Amino acid sequence: MSSLLLFRKWNFSDVEIVDPGLKEVICLEPTLMPTSFGRHEHKKFAKSRVNIVERLCNNLMHFGKKKAKNAGRMAGKKYKSINIVKTAFEIISLQTGSNPIEQLVRAIENTSPNEDTTTIAYGGVRYHVSVDISPQRRVDLALRFISLAVRETSFSTKKSAEEVLANEIIMAARNDPNSFSIKKKFEQERMAMSAR
Repeated sequence: MSSLLLFRKWNFSDVEIVDPGLKEVICLEPTLMPTSFGRHEHKKFAKSRVNIVERLCNNLMHFGKKKAKNAGRMAGKKYKSINIVKTAFEIISLQTGSNPIEQLVRAIENTSPNEDTTTIAYGGVRYHVSVDISPQRRVDLALRFISLAVRETSFSTKKSAEEVLANEIIMAARNDPNSFSIKKKFEQERMAMSAR
């Protein structure tokens, strides 16, 4: 089973999750093609058992217009998003010389925020309160920030989505402050800090 290589090229077995909080929710189950045909959909918390590359593909399907999440050219086009990820992984492999799955895991670890704000109504007044985030939501937000970076950066530019995704993953894996997803993480944590 462990001999399965993603897209017949990249190995899952040598990828290690450094962040102890995310070990249970980042699935690195070996797979040839990152698709489970939505078998997890009606089971509670089952998305944590879906391969992390497939979850990235699923997030990229929400492409659409600039402000609309799910209306537009990418809605439901799984194979197209898989091809975007595959090409981006090729670019990452050529640029860094390392396993792109490892780069993706590092990027998720670096872009997953630790704090968020929630609204509490008390005596007719609404307060923003800082709260810790569950590991599942940390991964969800990290993937959302990365796919949002692709959406925002490749919109009305000559750069393709593949190039933007590869660049974003590399920058986020290095914890580069110029990365869109790292900026989004810092922005969210700054808001949470002010609501403490």
